[in-house]
Amino acid sequence: MKICFIGTGYVGLVSGVCFSDLGNNVICIDKDKEKLNRLENGDIPIFEPGLSELVKKNLESGRLIFSDDLIGSINKSDIVFIAVGTPTAKDGVSADLSQVFSVTQLISKKIKSHKIIVTKSTVPVGTGDKIEKILNKNKKKGLFTIVSNPEFLREGEAIKDFKYPDRVVVGTNDKRVIKIFNELYRPIVNKGAAFVSCSRRAAELIKYASNAFLATKISFINEIANLCEKVDVNVDDVALGIGLDKRIGSRFLRAGPAYGGSCFPKDTKALAKVGKNYNSPLSIVNSVINFNEKRKIDIEKNIYKILNNKIKNKIICFLGVTFKANTDDLRDSSAINLISKFIKKGAKINYYEPSGSKEVLNKHNNVNYFDDLYLATSKVDLIIIHTEWDEFKNLNFSKIKNNNKKVTIYDLRNLYDNRSFNTQKNITYYSIGRPVNA
Repeated sequence: MKICFIGTGYVGLVSGVCFSDLGNNVICIDKDKEKLNRLENGDIPIFEPGLSELVKKNLESGRLIFSDDLIGSINKSDIVFIAVGTPTAKDGVSADLSQVFSVTQLISKKIKSHKIIVTKSTVPVGTGDKIEKILNKNKKKGLFTIVSNPEFLREGEAIKDFKYPDRVVVGTNDKRVIKIFNELYRPIVNKGAAFVSCSRRAAELIKYASNAFLATKISFINEIANLCEKVDVNVDDVALGIGLDKRIGSRFLRAGPAYGGSCFPKDTKALAKVGKNYNSPLSIVNSVINFNEKRKIDIEKNIYKILNNKIKNKIICFLGVTFKANTDDLRDSSAINLISKFIKKGAKINYYEPSGSKEVLNKHNNVNYFDDLYLATSKVDLIIIHTEWDEFKNLNFSKIKNNNKKVTIYDLRNLYDNRSFNTQKNITYYSIGRPVNA
């Protein structure tokens, strides 16, 4: 099929490249010419395992094209995916749909033949209706069908998630379009993915509700971890015991810092705003949002306590600063929040980040990036394991001890069995929801 993606951000780029790898002819559109030139030369602007290889493969095959010609690309395509950003608006809660509507206006003025227009961007329920109104207003009735086809890609595992998803959700009541999407996703559905056909509004809400539920699981186990620390229980045992219940499942039941990234923080807030707008307050979602903010404060307080409330001139090393492993995404990472607060209190920060992501932090004074883990952890007062990179699961503690008189570790991801430190001299190990070195 002939497809175009408007927007080469995370969703648009990964989805467009993966569709081309399934044999479709795909044009990825962006107005940033410099970015397009980088992509055409194989310089991928995001850290996503396997993506660079797929871009190269499909560029060489001719199935993948990058272009800044919006109108020409749309008129060459049968299906137009809108994959522009929907960040949090200036009010701090709503989804900013300005890019979605701006693209819609451009489409409405120039399409010449029938197009299937698909929202791949995460949008509030009812957005498809608004897109339809814009197109109808510009007298394009009959030249389009609006579909919601949300993405469920995890950063760091996006290619796998695209090719082997649990489900494909297609929101439209047009039976002809449903058949087209059945064909488009046939290679994926044939591998076991469920094909969920529903109304457009239902598809829009499915995406928000999915992310809110996952955020709820994270917050739930983090709250249980707080209790575990008070009652001398290992939260990992609790998570295992409840996660083996098939009704619950073990995914997203790992205690740790506050959730972050480009999705959960903004999508939970946007969903809560939708509930408020429709006079249907979402008390559980609001509680999750509030708890996640409290989680940031609780972790900060724990660090102060570990350092005996003396943080000025202390050297703190962060191992990992991205919000999760296998990505270079710093958006809403709890590490960024903590580092900003600590440097204001007079601390000095060392950090080592396997993805190499460092742009956001370099503008701060007293923040030093190291490309060697053991140099970063040398002569420091506290080592914080913030991100669950595989590299951090096998640290050479003897080497770390050689570079420090005393080693204090705060493991926010519970990567180690805390009991293993009972025989380690000069190492104090703190973790989440577990006794200290016990």
